[in-house]
Amino acid sequence: MEYRDYYKILGVDRQAKTDELKRAYRKLARKFHPDVSKEPQAEERFKEIQEAYEVLKDSKKRAAYDQLGSDWKSGQEFRPPPGWQGFGGFEGFEQGGFHDGESVDFSDFFASLFGRQHANAHFDGRHARSRRGQDEQARIAISMEEAFKGGSRTLQLQTQGQRGAPQIRTLKITLPAGILPGQKLRLARQGSPGPGGSEPGDLYLEIQIIPHPLFTLEGRDIFLTLPVTPWECALGQKVPVPTLGGPVDLKIAAGSQSGQKLRLKGRGFPGNPAGDQYVILKMMTPPAENKSQQAFYEKMAAELPFNPREKISH
Repeated sequence: MEYRDYYKILGVDRQAKTDELKRAYRKLARKFHPDVSKEPQAEERFKEIQEAYEVLKDSKKRAAYDQLGSDWKSGQEFRPPPGWQGFGGFEGFEQGGFHDGESVDFSDFFASLFGRQHANAHFDGRHARSRRGQDEQARIAISMEEAFKGGSRTLQLQTQGQRGAPQIRTLKITLPAGILPGQKLRLARQGSPGPGGSEPGDLYLEIQIIPHPLFTLEGRDIFLTLPVTPWECALGQKVPVPTLGGPVDLKIAAGSQSGQKLRLKGRGFPGNPAGDQYVILKMMTPPAENKSQQAFYEKMAAELPFNPREKISH
């Protein structure tokens, strides 16, 4: 089997203190948790991170693991030394608990050191720490303005209580600026209650964005169709343009055409980097509703000989 460098997995050195291990674990667990992460192979990475932390957070297990020495490298073929008893006799692994309250399948490397009976552990009411409650999923619809600006919001959700009866819960959530549709917010300990009064699960809120009458969202970019006059396109002009961050002036170059796309850099959704706003020009023709207006169009046709179909005519 391959040797696993638990220090390398957590991104810490072999002298890391307990607090440093905990910070590293929490940072990586948030990044690779399979319920929220979009990283490739997130589930496998999450299991590796859990396994590494379960060993290194315990002083006895860590000391035994360190007996293997620092000469091994991740991926090298590994067999425990003859008579290896590094983890032999250690009890209480269950009491250490996992961090998601679910069954976890640890690696063959772990099993060879600690024992197969501990490598596939499940926690229920018979252990010192009861299993967490189940995580819950829900969807919330927010306006594009709310998603753009972020901020606090109070919402009501209908969930099932411990006996299956529906109940209305009022929750206050914080929306980060620039949150996108499909992303999830994790509300710790707001899921189903755990058995026997143990720790509740988490609640994951999937974001949906209500369609906007003016703007369309694609990734972090915003698209807006802007009505313009023929003279604004022909002569060029600055025109006010709405954005989610407030109106800005947009310069339309002389000779612009309907359908042309202009970019307002950084005016899309906040992020790293922020998105852009794209303005698509839509030329609107004034109606000729009386003889004077009709005469104006006739004069323009005479003085501006122009055939827009010239390239497609036969």
